Amino acid sequence: MHAPLRPTAPVGLVHFALAMGGFAIGTTEFATMSLVPYFSAGLHIDEPTAGHAISAYALGVVVGAPLLAVASAKLPRRTLLILLMTAFALFNGLSALAPSYHWMLLFRFLSGLPHGAYFGIAALVAASLVPVDRRSQAVGRVLLGLTIATVIGVPLANWLGQAVGWRWGFAVVAVLALLTVALVAAFAPHDRPQAGASPLRELGALANGQVWLTLGISAIGFGGLFCVYTYVASTLLEVTGTPATTIPIILAVFGVGMTAGNLIVPRFADRALMPTGAVLLLGSAVSLALYPFAAPHFWSICLDVFAIGFTGALGAVLQTRLMDVAGDAQALAAALNHSAFNTANALGPWLGGIAIAAGYGWTSTGWVGSLLALGGLALCVVAMLSDRRGAKRSTR
Repeated sequence: MHAPLRPTAPVGLVHFALAMGGFAIGTTEFATMSLVPYFSAGLHIDEPTAGHAISAYALGVVVGAPLLAVASAKLPRRTLLILLMTAFALFNGLSALAPSYHWMLLFRFLSGLPHGAYFGIAALVAASLVPVDRRSQAVGRVLLGLTIATVIGVPLANWLGQAVGWRWGFAVVAVLALLTVALVAAFAPHDRPQAGASPLRELGALANGQVWLTLGISAIGFGGLFCVYTYVASTLLEVTGTPATTIPIILAVFGVGMTAGNLIVPRFADRALMPTGAVLLLGSAVSLALYPFAAPHFWSICLDVFAIGFTGALGAVLQTRLMDVAGDAQALAAALNHSAFNTANALGPWLGGIAIAAGYGWTSTGWVGSLLALGGLALCVVAMLSDRRGAKRSTR
């Protein structure tokens, strides 16, 4: 655990600087899905093959989050945030210049490496600047960068991809990342790692069952959201019957839902953390189950996609939960949450794709997603029961 931070700038400015990194990351993570038709044509490959670039990025997140968190255990958090976002800017800039499919795969993998470690460390810095009973709200502010990206950044990148070429969709992310570097350098507090910080101590998180339970909730429970989101454009075209121009609207509605969730839910999470998580997972299961019924009509699918996005506030809940259960291995546990999140990003679309390929239709992703949310809810209940048993033992 690091020494307490003493902010030299207003806490709101620090949170804004950290959230800007989330905005850059969220823009590239979600916009790449909508840019697949454009860079597949530009690189002379088919769309399913181009989709591997999304998987390469997710793999980079899964691999990079724990490796960088452990390797950088002795670095000050401010320095680490600057280094991570500098690397993120570089590799997204190189993605914009990729001359071929295989280079694109490499650059997307490298772009994913800083993602999880940045979010994990940024969440820890944000939470360290506020009282304990406001940590979820602080984490939610950092994640607002990601959610606002789905409202503004993703449609912007998609528009750039259509108007001036897909490469600008990645170039704008590099610019946003460099802006984050400047903001973090200007406002983030200077800190020193606590004596005894080491990679070995960070690895201690892996021996904690509650850490694994929390990561399981994220990896499975979030899979439902990604299961639907990945195929929502195809659902709009094939089931709802709306023109392609409505796709950015639905993407923005999803982002507004996520933003609303991250503004509202953390206030409840700071009072009852895991019960709030359980309610979100139940709400996710219900809204995903309603998706097949909402899909035929534009306004009903708008409302349902908003509800699905709202439940994305689960991310702030689980990030705070990891702070509670990780002990001295805060950096690794916080970063691993984003490895789990991107495991969900791979799991949900894969299972949804199986259902679609089996002939169950585009809306079958809602049923698959609902089952994943219920799986996350089951793990959440196990974690809560384990907490109760631990509390009873400690009072004996």
